[in-house]
Amino acid sequence: MKRQIPGLHSGQQATACPLEGLFLVRVDTASYRWHPQKPFLILRFVILEPEPFATHSFSGRLYCSERALWKLNWFLRDFAYDTELLGKDQVDEKALLNLRGVIRTSLVTFNGRSYQNLEAFAPAGEWEELSCASIQRRNDDDLQPHTD
Repeated sequence: MKRQIPGLHSGQQATACPLEGLFLVRVDTASYRWHPQKPFLILRFVILEPEPFATHSFSGRLYCSERALWKLNWFLRDFAYDTELLGKDQVDEKALLNLRGVIRTSLVTFNGRSYQNLEAFAPAGEWEELSCASIQRRNDDDLQPHTD
């Protein structure tokens, strides 16, 4: 049986525009992946704010190697992860679900592939202040004269 799939021959992926910036998110899924050098958590986030992106989702990795634990700890603290589990050095995938917080993302290309980079985190309670500051900073940048 033959099926017509428009755009198949073009070789271009029909992906949505990359999500870069500041977002209020909720953890939708979490899964630990073991790797000999770089174990990691893969997380899927659902965007809650800003409104134009609400219900969009994206995935990102947080590495669990010794050198990257500072970033995982930052994420867990700002997303209000269970302090008792954190104190025992335990990450429960189920306890991560529905945690909320703010993430700043960027798109990174490595070896020809694009990845969603999780740059920074903040508690969900700081969303209003951070989003207003981000909008103001963008507006200020737009007012600056551009030199070529």
